[in-house]
Amino acid sequence: MDNRAEVREFLTSRRAKISPHDAGLPETGSRRVPGLRRTEVATLAGVSIEYYSRIERGNLAGVSGAVLDAIARALRLDDAERAHLFHLAHAADGTSARMRPRRRTAKPWTPPPSLQWTLDAITGGPAIVRNGRMDLLATNHLGRAVHAPLYDRDPDRPPNFARYTFLDEDSRRFYPGWDEAADICVAILHTEAGRDPHDKALHDLVGELSTRSEEFRRRWSAHDVRTHGAGTKHFHHAVVGDLTLAYESVDMISEPGLTLTIYTAEPGSPTAEALHLLASWADTSLESRRHSPT
Repeated sequence: MDNRAEVREFLTSRRAKISPHDAGLPETGSRRVPGLRRTEVATLAGVSIEYYSRIERGNLAGVSGAVLDAIARALRLDDAERAHLFHLAHAADGTSARMRPRRRTAKPWTPPPSLQWTLDAITGGPAIVRNGRMDLLATNHLGRAVHAPLYDRDPDRPPNFARYTFLDEDSRRFYPGWDEAADICVAILHTEAGRDPHDKALHDLVGELSTRSEEFRRRWSAHDVRTHGAGTKHFHHAVVGDLTLAYESVDMISEPGLTLTIYTAEPGSPTAEALHLLASWADTSLESRRHSPT
């Protein structure tokens, strides 16, 4: 990614989201564009307008952590946005080998047996492992069953949430809240681009999606970022219907760059019953594949 352009567009987009009133500043006449002026951000951050203007033009090299923190406070960045700003600064300094070991992409990643055993031991709900590019790399039995539509596409590469969301019309049925799912997907990709700006596979994915999807281009230009910690997701499965699942996502210390997500249904809910049916369906489908002629 072009670091200077990323910095410029990210800071400009955050500045445009804050009104003087939000920042505790007096309103001073009409404005041609929404948001704070550069001079106001500089004042709030306690730096000169010249210095802030240089930063917003994309020159983050050598900017101290204290100044970055001051800018984050001035722009009212949330935790994910603040982390993204620091990742961009590390990239500008040439120190962004991700603050975690870089995962090489030349060889397809295969889950070690111990990880697959761990996933398989989770029987009450779907469990999946993905990377920052939104490749679906490993699942338990229910995780595979819930995300069955993703496995029906390109057999030559891992299932990918971003490609499915933006390049497959079926995703709009699978995700009842498609807009929210699309926003989250792009925000996670943007976060990963800040963490690992030299990831060629990520560059290629963003280029492919930008070329083929106007919806993706529009969202990418918003420069939103987020971490994917916990929440609720809604799915519409072709076999068992609507599913409402709570989820928790954690970064995997043993496999840097990967995220484990575990989904659960409220006990006794229609979704819990649907998961039982889905598990039975998945067992039947697996047995059919085992006995089908090759």
